[in-house]
Order: sequence, then structure tokens, then C-alpha cells
Amino acid sequence: MDARLQVYDDKMKKAYEYLEADYATIRAGRANPHVLDKLRVDYYGTPTPIQQVGNVTVPEARIIQIAPWEKSLLRDIEKAILTSDIGINPSNDGSVIRLVFPELTEERRKDLVKEVKKKAEEGKVAIRNIRRDGNDAFKKLAKTDVSEDEIKQLEEKLQKLTDKYIKDVDALMESKSKEIMTV
Repeated sequence: MDARLQVYDDKMKKAYEYLEADYATIRAGRANPHVLDKLRVDYYGTPTPIQQVGNVTVPEARIIQIAPWEKSLLRDIEKAILTSDIGINPSNDGSVIRLVFPELTEERRKDLVKEVKKKAEEGKVAIRNIRRDGNDAFKKLAKTDVSEDEIKQLEEKLQKLTDKYIKDVDALMESKSKEIMTV
């Protein structure tokens, strides 16, 4: 692949991977430890991911259990979960914290699918913006020793890359929506 195109391929890939990671934090009925990925706990003055201050396990399909390595962190972890947008009240028994995920209602599933589609659209916009930046950069090449044909080829290849990533985003959105709607 042309080095001039590689830059934009890398950026589009990062946009896709960001969306993929974002989808991992959306819960789909069963307990997924990735819903905790964005949460931080104050650990000796440093905001630290929950996975780094305790053992996060999924003992049952709809339960996440957090066993902190230091009991003093129980209250901080509980507070981080309560102030987050997870929407689940943690239960603290003095040694571990349990998050019990309720079965999703049909209405909640539809709301989550709307959220998934919105995030997919944002991902597509990011990819199209990268394409626009690439096309602008290619047009600036016209002022140098690059022929119009070569610029046209670069733009066509960039469009094919864009189409590929848009198609990947659509496929990712479809699979996540299907996962959410599956009871």
C-alpha cells in the first residue's frame, strides 16, 4: 500500500477499534467485565482502573464479582460504580462487591440498539472525516510534482478504504444489535 494511503488506513482502523472497544462496554443482558473498563478508583491519589486494584470475575451469567486486593478500597469501588452510568447498584458484603445484572426489558434492549446505531453513525462520520482530510491532502499534492491521474488514483483507493471500513462498522453494528436483542 502507498505510504500516503497507509496513514489514513491506520487512522480509519483506530476509529473502528475505538468503536469496537466502546461496544464492549455496552451490556447485553449477561455480565461482561468490560462494563467496568471506563471506571477509575482513587488508589493512593492516582485514578486506577478497577481491574488493576482487584480481581474481577463472572461467577454466574448475570453477576460480576469484584474482590479488591485491599479491603480499604471496597468503599471507593462502590462509590465509583454508583456514580457511573452502569445503572446497577453494587452489593457490598465486607469482602467483595457483587453487581447483579437484571434481565433487560424489551424497551431497554431497543434503547441500547438505538445507542449502538448512534455510536456506529459517529464512527462512520469519523471515518468520512479521515477520508475528507486525505482528499484535501491529495489535492495539495497537485502543487508538487504529482500528476492529476496519480491524485485521482489515490482518491479512488482512499474511497475504497472508506467503503471497506464503513462496511465493517455496519457489520459490527448489526452483530452488536443482534446480541442485544437476543433474549
